[in-house]
Amino acid sequence: MKIKEVINILNAKVVSGHHQLENEVEFTFSSDLMSDVLTVERDNILLLTGLANLQTIRTAEMSEISNIIFVRKKKVTTEMIQLAEENEMILIECDYSMFKASGLLFNAGMKPVY
Repeated sequence: MKIKEVINILNAKVVSGHHQLENEVEFTFSSDLMSDVLTVERDNILLLTGLANLQTIRTAEMSEISNIIFVRKKKVTTEMIQLAEENEMILIECDYSMFKASGLLFNAGMKPVY
């Protein structure tokens, strides 16, 4: 699924990585625990999280995840955007809960990591 499709499904807003909306993602992983994110071993992942801080960006970088959606109306900071741009990441803000966002993406055909 293309990132631009994900944005439409979730009625979300891109805050960084506007030029990457044609990128494809195959799997979604939903977590606020960055230690769990570090265990993910898949490519083409979209991370859904409510943890909006620099640690999330750094953890995604270590896990080679370049697509992050912040759920529950969490807002991205300028520092997060700067770090994401350095790592060519897409950052998206979504008003939905993690549960609703995960369900909508699953129903649209997105695969779970496990």
